[in-house]
Amino acid sequence: MAKIALLHSFFVLFSLHSLFAGDWSQFRGPTGQGHADFKKLPLRWSATDKVIWKTELPGTAWSSPVLGGSKLFLTNAVPNGESISLRALSVDALTGNLDWDVELFRMESAQRIHRKNSHASPTPFLDDDRLYVHFGNQGTACLSLAGKTIWKKRFDYPPVHGSGCSPVVEGDLLLFSADGARDPALYALDKSTGKVRWRTPRDASAKRKFSFCTPIVIDVKGRRQIISPASDYVFAYDLSGKQIWKSHYPGGYSVVPRPLYANGLVYFSSGYDRPVVYAVRPTGSGDVTETHVVWKTDKNAPHNSSPIVVGDLFFMAADTGVVSCLDAKSGELFWRERVARQTSSSLLYASGRIYLIDEQGKTYVFAATKTYKLLAENDLSDRTLASFAADDGALYFRTASALWRIGEK
Repeated sequence: MAKIALLHSFFVLFSLHSLFAGDWSQFRGPTGQGHADFKKLPLRWSATDKVIWKTELPGTAWSSPVLGGSKLFLTNAVPNGESISLRALSVDALTGNLDWDVELFRMESAQRIHRKNSHASPTPFLDDDRLYVHFGNQGTACLSLAGKTIWKKRFDYPPVHGSGCSPVVEGDLLLFSADGARDPALYALDKSTGKVRWRTPRDASAKRKFSFCTPIVIDVKGRRQIISPASDYVFAYDLSGKQIWKSHYPGGYSVVPRPLYANGLVYFSSGYDRPVVYAVRPTGSGDVTETHVVWKTDKNAPHNSSPIVVGDLFFMAADTGVVSCLDAKSGELFWRERVARQTSSSLLYASGRIYLIDEQGKTYVFAATKTYKLLAENDLSDRTLASFAADDGALYFRTASALWRIGEK
């Protein structure tokens, strides 16, 4: 009987490992670039079909969930009279049941935010047995996976329209941008203690200084670079906070889309008012505006949605729902189609397909090819500005009313 019990336990653990084959540890997945290395994601669903579970959530928040093992983690902002409770919570990915829900900070009165923002928009970062959450100038915290607070800090800077940058762990650093009304900068904290390791002011004199972009860390010829778009410039820093290079986009501000790195190029959008997408070689030093820009386009570029690169193809979704497919190395246009309605969420790629969800909760699935082919349309009929999370066999959606797991039961 003991052997049977042991075998049963082994098969349960093996099944759970297979079901949750890879952690979705940060905004846009394991690499931060929107790729899901899974072959069993659902193609078709509805608000009643393929719904494994649906868990109602109070409050309003547009942070995306992250996944570690069989646990989902996300943040929330819940009104309580005049104040707003800023929270972190854990949900069982198998059942949708709430594991824990803790308050980390409290706003005694609500900040003014953009109508498309929330008081809990940055996505957490999951790093081994620690969860890092960020609420902009309202607070940053580190928790155990059981919901115990390890440390929490506040850094005073004046946001405009709220906060949006998600935190990023690189080695022993916790990184986030603080591009507000004045004195914009990139912060690096000691992830173990929350103490400031360094703070690097932006080397720019932008008229509108605020932006919301989540940085990405890349490797260029054996050297780590923090790529961090801000107002007027995209910046590259080393891990000590020293600026390596920058590239100018005149008048760009309120930058939201997360940058990408592929084919030896960094791809990014310049933000408002009229976004321009750039592809830049990250091999220079100083101001590389005139020397390292390989291509750029202002045709249906995204204000909010982060683009994606699949091999030699570059895909982007404008806020109007117009999707473009370009040659990732040259910028040559292959196709441009009005795929969706108004959209803010970021693109997801898996197994030859690209997933795009619009602000009304309708997902469009199309082939990641040089010719446009729509594969499916799936409507949850619930507003969303959050981006996808995934595991092998399921997609996770955060909408205005709930957290969903979609897949085969």
